Amino acid sequence: MTAPATQAVRRRVTVRGTVQGVGFRPFVHRLATGLSLAGFVSNTANGVLIEVEGPPDRVADFCDRLATEPPPLAAVTGVGCEDLSVTGVDDGFTIRATDDSPGRTHLPPDTATCADCLRDLADPADRRHRHPFVTCTHCGPRFTIATGMPYDRAVTTMTGFPMCSDCAREYGDPLDRRFHAQPVACPGCGPRLRLVPAAGSDLRPARDADALVTARALLAAGRIVAVKGLGGYHLACDATDARAVETLRSRKARGGKPFAVMCADPDTVRRIAVLSARELAALTSPRRPIVLLRRRAGRAGLAPGVCPGSPHLGVMLPYTPLHTLLFGLPGDPPGPRVLVMTSGNRSGEPIVTDDDEALVRLAGLADAWLAHDRPIASPCDDSLLRVRPDGTEQVLRRSRGYVPRPLRLPVPVRPALAVGGDLKNALCLGEGDHAWFGPHIGDMGDLSSLEAARRAEAHMRCLTGVAPGVVAADRHPGYHSARWAARLAGTAPVLVQHHHAHIASAMAGHGLDGTAPVIGVAFDGTGYGDDGTVWGGEILLADYRGFRRYAHLAPAPLPGGDAGVANPCRLALARLWAAGLPWDAGLSCVEACTPDELTLLHRQLERGLACVATSSMGRLFDAVSSLVGVCHRAGYEAQAALELEAAAASAWDADASAYAFADDLDPAPVLSALVTDLRRGTPAPVLAARFHRGVARAVAEVCRRARRDTGLATVALSGGVFANALLEEECTRLLTGDGFAVLRHGEVPPNDGGLALGQLVVAAHLRQEE
Repeated sequence: MTAPATQAVRRRVTVRGTVQGVGFRPFVHRLATGLSLAGFVSNTANGVLIEVEGPPDRVADFCDRLATEPPPLAAVTGVGCEDLSVTGVDDGFTIRATDDSPGRTHLPPDTATCADCLRDLADPADRRHRHPFVTCTHCGPRFTIATGMPYDRAVTTMTGFPMCSDCAREYGDPLDRRFHAQPVACPGCGPRLRLVPAAGSDLRPARDADALVTARALLAAGRIVAVKGLGGYHLACDATDARAVETLRSRKARGGKPFAVMCADPDTVRRIAVLSARELAALTSPRRPIVLLRRRAGRAGLAPGVCPGSPHLGVMLPYTPLHTLLFGLPGDPPGPRVLVMTSGNRSGEPIVTDDDEALVRLAGLADAWLAHDRPIASPCDDSLLRVRPDGTEQVLRRSRGYVPRPLRLPVPVRPALAVGGDLKNALCLGEGDHAWFGPHIGDMGDLSSLEAARRAEAHMRCLTGVAPGVVAADRHPGYHSARWAARLAGTAPVLVQHHHAHIASAMAGHGLDGTAPVIGVAFDGTGYGDDGTVWGGEILLADYRGFRRYAHLAPAPLPGGDAGVANPCRLALARLWAAGLPWDAGLSCVEACTPDELTLLHRQLERGLACVATSSMGRLFDAVSSLVGVCHRAGYEAQAALELEAAAASAWDADASAYAFADDLDPAPVLSALVTDLRRGTPAPVLAARFHRGVARAVAEVCRRARRDTGLATVALSGGVFANALLEEECTRLLTGDGFAVLRHGEVPPNDGGLALGQLVVAAHLRQEE
């Protein structure tokens, strides 16, 4: 009971942060009831509003515990308190209906099935036994089902599934784990599964449990099944079945690009990959990302076509009840324990989310569709990361499990939108001291990708309440994203140089306010330079206001532009030509080209036809990969560099020497030394390791020179080349050993997936100075 009014206090409490869709109101209700306090709690567009009344010591205890004991998925960023007049009314503590006033709160990301729900799923006595959509306030879909804010069932894609009486009772019971869990469902009220066979198949359609049984049997038989997940469709097959894997690779036109796999459990992961404690923690976290792991020798039963030529294997664990059921519960017939689980699309297209569209766009790829009738409000691909030896994480694709969790900005910004680049696209909205990345879109090469970006922008604006007055984009005049930004802005957007944005992204990710410049090492494949050439091997002196190009990799011709990128052997010959080195017949990059190709290429280089100068470090990695005989033709982005890294890793501990660049970052001495060692018969892995170490030592030397010239002692490593674990680790080791503070990417990707954050903070500073 509440104390008499003369001995009581009443307080209004506002809680900000990720406090909706995480069981915060039930938590508040239990906390207040346990302390015998009166009042109410309600969702508002600004967060959670609480009024609480009772003895002063209990009210103080209540307010303290709001921030120190929140539910697992909550992230409290602020608690505000205001004293009110005591009412003396004791109606207990209640949960009120959501207030739909304008404002903003934070929606949590989708979260993997919790341990309690997994127990319900496997318990024959539980009414949700084998229900593919079991969820509670601590797990399940949030972002991908939300259609508006504040977060309530009416503004999710669950609105079409009225709760049965049992679910409604749980939903309304403050002591139940599903109290106000918006996606709550059961076999009685849906959603429901269905299996749709491909046209002309002798399979019959199936529903619910039969659909799962059939899908599992198809996977065991080597067939390909399109599986509808949280943020879109996957294409799945048995990862140990070589014929199934090659069929999927051929149908999807994926070239040699590695597939990600989903393992039934951690023990299965350990059979195919080396797994550290930190990597296990990342795999089993509520985010459930794909984690890059070192493969075990011989691939441990995996089909050779799963990850040919890659030094790593992308692995994830089941993160929905449907995934768990695909692998089977105890007593089910045995089936595959490792599944290829790749995004449901044709290469280069966005992931498919709509059921009718899936039947059309995935026709010819899948033998059957395992679908369900809960709509997906926003596509959301799987996130991807690697765990460094020091236990820190480097996110390479930030999407499911992260979006729409905001990032805290080190400097306030006016409402703004940054659209990123044309590769690995992800947009970013910002206002005040928060920035919100949208989900991974991918490459902006066709109309479907642009439409996916448009929908993502509208959805993120709806969920965040940001109405951008500034739009930022890349300076590249040919980028689809920049043209889209111009249409959104209605005028010229703020254009940010590509590598400046990379460095600004690393700075913002580390909370730097930008008042002091850093030495920025921006290495990637392609970025439009201020001189009209292709940059990508840049050492910049940069802050948020601007940059100076301090040093760069010596340029070489890029014959054929984008067409040349797919042919590392041509890049190798162009680099040899720029270094004044002959095309000896014994070199593998020469032998990889046809006589006509050599003649045409020589003519191009002599006359400068269809050649643009590039200082790209990514292209140098491609060239060296071909020169040492690792990869001559690339079937996917960065294939040559990835395979070069794999070769280097195999000889890393066997050879500690390094090739030396010229002082002006000219690789000619490196190329000459490589040719000499090739003639001596030095193995390709040793050459690759020496090259990696040579690049790292060149970085350290240029940074030392910059420190002598400027006094700067902070180095930011950014750009897609720093997804290379060997290079990033060696650069960091040398720089920290020399007394530099090194900024490496963490939650914000180093590649173009993190570009929009840099655009956002640079554009904000440029507009503030106007």
